[in-house]
Amino acid sequence: MANEELHETDSNDQKDWQDEVTTKDTDGDKTTDGTEAAEDENYGVDMDQVQAVLNSTADKSTMTPQMQRMMSRQEENTRRVEETIKGTKSNPRWFVPVFCAFMIIGLIWCVVYYLSPAGAWPIPNIGAWNLAIGFALIMIGFLMTMGWR
Repeated sequence: MANEELHETDSNDQKDWQDEVTTKDTDGDKTTDGTEAAEDENYGVDMDQVQAVLNSTADKSTMTPQMQRMMSRQEENTRRVEETIKGTKSNPRWFVPVFCAFMIIGLIWCVVYYLSPAGAWPIPNIGAWNLAIGFALIMIGFLMTMGWR
């Protein structure tokens, strides 16, 4: 019974809400009741000028002071980023394999100590100092990661 009530309405009788709300403005762009075009006019800034500023192709003499400041800030930020990129130095090619090797060797050292009978391996007769050596190797590898660029 409930299913019959839900399906009584014919889908052809229902209106599409997008057809009612969406209209075409004078430029041919879709807007909702013309509100977006009105909002652009309220700000007093032509979107073509904003796009030109973003593309750095605008004539600075015709821009508002706010747009000139925005453009100068963008140029300053771009200059700073380029200088930062030029100033960074990269590590030599051997750096990453060496610190990975330190960490892996330290891990293997500790595992061998735990699995050997009575702690006889990797260096016999030093006992738990084998763990200290293994953790020291691991820490050297981790400390090297802090210098990785």
